[in-house]
Order: sequence, then structure tokens, then C-alpha cells
Amino acid sequence: MIIVLGSINIDLTTTAAEIPKPGETVIGESFAQYAGGKGANQAVCAARLGAEVVFLGKVGNDSYGDFILREMERSGVDVSRVERCDTHTGLAAISVDANGCNCIIVVPGANFIVDTAYIERHRDAIERCDMIMAQHETPIDATEYAFKIAKAAKKTTLLNPAPAAMLSKEMILLTDILVPNEYELARIRGRRCDSIEAMEESALALQKRGIKTVIVTLGEAGVLYGGKVYPAFAADAVDTTAAGDSFLGGFAAAYAKNRDLAEAIQYGQIAASYSVQYKGAQSSMPAIEQFEEYKWSLLKKQM
Repeated sequence: MIIVLGSINIDLTTTAAEIPKPGETVIGESFAQYAGGKGANQAVCAARLGAEVVFLGKVGNDSYGDFILREMERSGVDVSRVERCDTHTGLAAISVDANGCNCIIVVPGANFIVDTAYIERHRDAIERCDMIMAQHETPIDATEYAFKIAKAAKKTTLLNPAPAAMLSKEMILLTDILVPNEYELARIRGRRCDSIEAMEESALALQKRGIKTVIVTLGEAGVLYGGKVYPAFAADAVDTTAAGDSFLGGFAAAYAKNRDLAEAIQYGQIAASYSVQYKGAQSSMPAIEQFEEYKWSLLKKQM
């Protein structure tokens, strides 16, 4: 079982030929409402790919919360431990340009009310899981507390440090697998990571400080792990909003099953390649049947 501790957001997405610069107004082409949030996205992707997923997080007492929990449940995520609170559900305002690139403003809402008391109420689930994964869209002290419980129970911990933030010494010691992009890695290390060599040096430095595995996502260039770049699968991108979350959901689903890092990386890359070809976050993620069909079409091209 995978526990995902993280954010649940309503994504309000606009598309336009280009994303406006500061002080500029552009005419948009479309607007849509999607279920999102890094945590929820990762949970949905893993569940659709066959993993047993339990979600820990909070939503508001509003229609957005109702909508997102229904969507997550439909994808196979156990949301029975998600709590409602007297504030609004997290919200993300997303702009997507003609090339599928995006910019995002997140208003955390209920996500920032996840605290250590909430984690303690669900200690039993953490102690029974195989892996717990988290991000930085909920309070870090709650994540640290959850990881302490998991480590004491000898469970695997995975942290996606997004949005970028420094990590405490304690958090580094509690994290088994760290999956940052190059910008998040640079923030954690406090130095530029603008080359493969610099990223590899930073990854090794974090491993020396206590993190067992560091996997750096490089967008369309692929993934860096163990001094090797795993190229991404080519795709005609329509919307890159959930690419990183799809990678992490796919990675977690595969890793929890067989603990093979190379296979889990490939699994994540296939999920990400699929997702960028469709609009939205959770709405772009493949069901297991779609994933398997797409996987074999990609692998045949490599033969």
C-alpha cells in the first residue's frame, strides 16, 4: 500500500497563445476546471496504474472539495481519511500557452491546515503502508512527523520537494528517495545546478548527508539517476501541467511493487509522456489499460 500525504486543489485552467507578461493582458482561448494538487495528482496516477493508494490530506467544506474527492475515488484512491475543515479547498490558477508550457499560482487553503495532530490520528495507516510519499504543498512539520512514524516502522519514504524549499537536517535523514527537478535541487543545495555534472555532484552530496536515492527530473530531457541520464520518451505536448506528478505516480506504483529503480523510472517516464498529450492534471493520466497499450507502442519504436 502507498500512502500519499499531500495537497488537494481545484485547478482553474486557462489557455492562450501566450502567457501574459507582468502588466500585460491577453485574450484566452478556453477555460476548464480540473481536479488537481500535487499530492492528489500523484495518488490518482498511482491508483490508475494498479497501486493500492490511501490519501492523507484536507479539503474545505465546499463544492470544490466534493468534486475532487468524487474524482479521486472514481480513480481508485481511498479518500476515507481525508478530513473536511472550515476554510476553502486549495486552489491553483493555471495558465497554459500554445506550446503546452504553464505557470501556476497556488492558494493552499485547507492544505495548510494539515498538522501533526492530524497525522497522529492516522498513525495506524502509516505504520501499515509499504511507502509514503509527500511534497511541499502541505506543512513540512507534518510531513516530517509522518516520515518519523514511517521510518520507525521501517517503511520507505519518498519526498518530492516541490515547491522548492530548503530541507532540514532531520528531513534529509528521514528521506529514502528524493525526487527534485534541477531548480528544487539547487534550492536544497544552495548553489547553481545548471549542468549534469553540477546536478550529479549535488545529488552525491545529499546522499552523503543521509538520503539513500536522489533522482533528478529534467523535463523533456529525461531523468538523472546514478550518473546516468534516462532520456524522456518523445511526445507532442499539449499541456505539461501534470508531467512531474505523472512521473512520480508511475514511479511509485512500479517501485512499491518490485523495488527496481530503473524499471520504476521507465514506468514514470511512460506515464509522464502519456499525460502531456492531454489537457488537465488528473484528467490526462492513463488507466492501466491505456498505459500498457502506450508502453508497448513506445517500446516497439525502440526496437
